[in-house]
Amino acid sequence: MDKPIIRLEAVSKYYKLYRHDLDRVREILTGKARHESHYALQDINLEVKAGEVVGVVGRNGAGKSTLLKILANTLQPSSGSIVVNGRVAALLELGASFHPEMSGHENIYLNCAIGGLGKKETDVIYEDIVEFSGIREFIHRPVKTYSSGMFVRLAFSIATHIDPDILIIDEALSVGDGVFARRSFDRIMEFKKAGKTIFFCSHSLYQVEALCDHVLWIEEGRIRARGAPAAVVTEYGEYLRMQSALAEQLDDHEASPSQHSEGGKQAGKGAGEVPRIVSIDVRVDGTSARAHRMMSGVSNLEVVVTFEPGRNLPMPSVALAFTGGDGRILSSVGSVNDGIELHRNDDGMGVARLCFPALPLLKGNYNLDVYLMCERGLHIYEAVVQAAELNVEQQGLARGLVNLPHQWNTP
Repeated sequence: MDKPIIRLEAVSKYYKLYRHDLDRVREILTGKARHESHYALQDINLEVKAGEVVGVVGRNGAGKSTLLKILANTLQPSSGSIVVNGRVAALLELGASFHPEMSGHENIYLNCAIGGLGKKETDVIYEDIVEFSGIREFIHRPVKTYSSGMFVRLAFSIATHIDPDILIIDEALSVGDGVFARRSFDRIMEFKKAGKTIFFCSHSLYQVEALCDHVLWIEEGRIRARGAPAAVVTEYGEYLRMQSALAEQLDDHEASPSQHSEGGKQAGKGAGEVPRIVSIDVRVDGTSARAHRMMSGVSNLEVVVTFEPGRNLPMPSVALAFTGGDGRILSSVGSVNDGIELHRNDDGMGVARLCFPALPLLKGNYNLDVYLMCERGLHIYEAVVQAAELNVEQQGLARGLVNLPHQWNTP
């Protein structure tokens, strides 16, 4: 188990960029370089042991997908050496390994063959693949007629049924619907429990921190940081906020639109089968409203979240986050983290009731975000951002974000 299942030594990948098409011919005829080298990856050294779950974070264009393609052997490095011991299954570009004119049925056999399985081995797992994908009625249609969600359902089902030693996931799960996304996360947790090696690339820093044992931060083709998830995710998050603030200072007229839609942005859907939020009641000193004025250290905040638990699923969990105007999470609480099990009321609805007596936030404008999550607190069924606005006033001259509980010890 101490022997690395993956080893990369001084791995680089570069592309030749030509200003004009004729420069390619001139380079061949004269032997003189007429291109510029663009490095997608540069001098990557990495060792991963069997059973590790490695998160990969970084901005678009940083080199994350290039690294994963090299690990999946769909892209060859320009220099350096790579050793991968074991069968690899990868979810990279959506439907990249599917033949569009072939049916889903035919693509199952094609992709299993690419994964190293023979026809008899594929026959054994074929029904399991189709059943898990949930697209049985479309399985004999050409995959060019599939939606993006159907693509990822079938691709994920194939990748996780060929019994890989290494599973590589590059943002693919963001395409699936609520039911399938939940089943996919359950499947990933099964792989993790079984000691499989997993590479998980995602822009969801919360999921990266919750799922992974180690995290790599890729920036401009190099590993900028690696280590414990909490440390790397925090450092990367701070970097993103600094870059965002810098961009606004340089051109506040072209600031990108906020992803936090007013009134709540839904990240999950599907009444009944998938858990969903029914209502959010935010009260300050007993008064319900969406926007509140309150006094720091005096006003009492109460939040009541009512939700449909979903059919044949464990009771979901609920989390709340207080965010500033820049979207930065200032504080958060969750039923899983606090060891609280939620229950149904007489109508069969789930209810979470949370109180913040004498709210200690100091003066400022804050937003309250509400999350309905799976019983582990990993998969988000639905997110309502800016569920309430809190305008906090204060007495006294205290500075900062929060008035921490304290006491003075005097002789």
